[in-house]
Formats: sequence, C-alpha cells, structure tokens
Amino acid sequence: MTRRIAVSGTASGIGQALARLLREQGDEVIGVDLRDAEVNADLATPEGRERAVASVLDLSGGVLDGVVACAGVSGPTPLTVQVNFFGVTALLEGLRPALAAAERPRAAVVGSIAGIQPADAGVVAACLDDDERAALALADEAVERGEGRKLYPSSKSALARWLRRESITPEWAGNGIPINAIAPGIVLTPMSAPLFEDKAMREVMDKAVPMPLNGYATAEVIAEALRWLVAPANSHMTGQVIYLDGGAETVLRGSVY
Repeated sequence: MTRRIAVSGTASGIGQALARLLREQGDEVIGVDLRDAEVNADLATPEGRERAVASVLDLSGGVLDGVVACAGVSGPTPLTVQVNFFGVTALLEGLRPALAAAERPRAAVVGSIAGIQPADAGVVAACLDDDERAALALADEAVERGEGRKLYPSSKSALARWLRRESITPEWAGNGIPINAIAPGIVLTPMSAPLFEDKAMREVMDKAVPMPLNGYATAEVIAEALRWLVAPANSHMTGQVIYLDGGAETVLRGSVY
C-alpha cells in the first residue's frame, strides 16, 4: 500500500537518499527544503516553518504515514541551533496531528554522534524550554567566546533529549506514533565534503569520531536505517537514539551503558 511521507532536506545528502529509497518502494514523498522540493521553505525561521507545515498539510490532505526530519546544518553559528533543533521540532509538532490521523504513523529524525560531545549547557536548556530567543542569544555569546564549535553538539544533544522526553507522552506514544533518531558518525555528503579536502581537518575528524567498522558511511546507509524506523514493522521502538557510526560511540564511551 502506498504511504505518504514528508521528508525534510530532500535536495541533497541523507534526505535525498531517503526520498529516493521511499519512492522506489512506491511511497509518495513530500519533500521540504530551501529549493528543489515539493515544499520550498526555510526551517531556520518561524515563518518558514509555518509555511512548511501548512504546505505539507495541504499537499497531504491532513494525513501523513510518516515524517522524517533530515534537514540540518553544521556551521559554528546560531543558524545551527535554529535549523537543527527549532526547525526540526517545529516541523514534527506541526505535522503531528496529520500523523495521528493515519493508521500506522511513524516519525524519525537525524541526530549525530556529536550529541555526546561537549555542549553548551545553557543553549541546550533553552532549547528544551522551547525558548528560541534565549537559545540564540546564548549561541551568540558562545560564538563571541570562541566556542561556536559547541553549537552543533548542543543542537543535536538537545534534539536527542527532546525526543526522549516527548516520545512517551500522550501526544506521541498515546497516539501510536513511534519517534526515534539515527545518530550517524561521519557521513559522505555535500555538507561534509569540504572537510575532507583539508588533511588536517580530516585527521581531527578521525580522532573525534573513530569509526573502526567500515569507515565513513554513505548517505544511503543512513537512509536505509531511517526507512526502517518509519516502516509499519516498527511498532514498538520509540525514544531511541541509534548510533549508526561504525562503532564510534562505543569507542568513545567504552563499556559504559
């Protein structure tokens, strides 16, 4: 049976790979991105998020079998917090009623191994309080201190904690909507491509994200896992952050569980 699934970030990378896999199996995909998608909207802004939600609801007739938030950025700027946390959570919350209207709804997000790295506690707390103004002010302060590099881990840490908190609520679990995350290690995508051109940066990445199992992943590897998370077969897994990282999380954390 054809399912209708909204996917953000379909113009490139993991979102593009997932959209292709879903369409190949006969699903209808409503893509959301800045351009080259069924819905062109900027998830960095409240207005763009509202446009994205309204447009997807219009195209879907108010019923969605799945939502997958793949869109993200990685720069050491407040934009990372705007897109990776507030853009994701606003999209998911805005489309949740359409998921609840489906028979077997599913949702998933793209997290990151960076979510276990040092983060800005203030930014994370403001995100979890849904206080975007405070989060961005604190992000600006982090950049001024020379700690902009913490904003990507902060955005992904906050997202993972939000997902854990919300997954078991009446709004999500109570409506039969599993919501989980795939946390990749280093993935070969257009977003990461410039990093591989710098030998010194590549060495830094390999040290920060050691991947003993098969090295760097392709976007298709992550997309396959996301496809299962939003498949009808996933009826009972929720609130989980699954590290699809070639063993990096295990190397970094050791036997601590």
